[in-house]
Amino acid sequence: MKIVILDSETVSRGGDVSLDGIASQGECEVYGYTPNDSVAEKIGDADAVICNKCLITEEVFEKCPNLKYVGLFATGYNNVDLDAASKHGAVVCNVPAYSTDSVAQHTFALILNHFNKIREYADTVDNGDWVNYKLFTYFYIPTYELKGMTIGIIGYGDIGRRVAEIAAVFGMNVLAYTRSPEKVSGAAKAVPLDELLEKSDVVTMHCPLNDGTREMINKDALSKMKKTAYFVNTARGGVMNEQDLADALNNGVIAGAGIDVLTLEPMREDCPLRNAKNCTITPHIAWAPKQTRERLLETVAENLRKWAAGTPQNVVNK
Repeated sequence: MKIVILDSETVSRGGDVSLDGIASQGECEVYGYTPNDSVAEKIGDADAVICNKCLITEEVFEKCPNLKYVGLFATGYNNVDLDAASKHGAVVCNVPAYSTDSVAQHTFALILNHFNKIREYADTVDNGDWVNYKLFTYFYIPTYELKGMTIGIIGYGDIGRRVAEIAAVFGMNVLAYTRSPEKVSGAAKAVPLDELLEKSDVVTMHCPLNDGTREMINKDALSKMKKTAYFVNTARGGVMNEQDLADALNNGVIAGAGIDVLTLEPMREDCPLRNAKNCTITPHIAWAPKQTRERLLETVAENLRKWAAGTPQNVVNK
């Protein structure tokens, strides 16, 4: 079996996690990065391709007739034309739920950074304010307890549920908006989207990107939120309208935002959120702790092994 890995640098830098579980299953070519206009060329006559964000289109399948397996270094699969894959007899497999804990952790890192003003206070210390202060403490930047606040979770899959569990430990009230409200249980309460937006002190996105969620956080949605509300997106950039969010931040419609994903990645120079007020942006790292990537690669290798044995798992184009 001939295997091509198109973008190994998206999961392993300097060999900090091993690709051997994949590479040992056949003749394997590994590319650290592949631009989309070179995808078909790199795949060539391979039987299987493994990638993260490279576009696997109808044209790629037409140019690579041997390609019968697409393995993803990800849960999301919007970079693969599933209809084209099925048409050409190819199986597409993702890795569900591998990053649940890390994304939930990063979500709260952004939330705590905002309400505890970690970055702002660290900057004052670096600037010498504490060295030059007469008292043992200063607290001129207001901080806030999460207990008693309301968090609104949009999307209630594995990550959304884990965020709800953590929020409950902090003593937060939990609201959830989902297409399957019957699955909301425990401390969380299923509510309509408008109610969630109006009542939440924190609104956090944990839904997939599809036609129903694309730019659901827009000018209208933001106008329904509290002026003191904090918006978090660790899902997909496309679920928010970046210009509308930047305008809301710059005009005080909401208090702040913590963003880990953008519509176009890497960030473009003209991204409207780049210099928006009270906006903390991290470079799509919520999923990336070493332990998380090790878990991801174990499943990617197992997906390939199962497909080669004729018993594919985690198939997304059934």
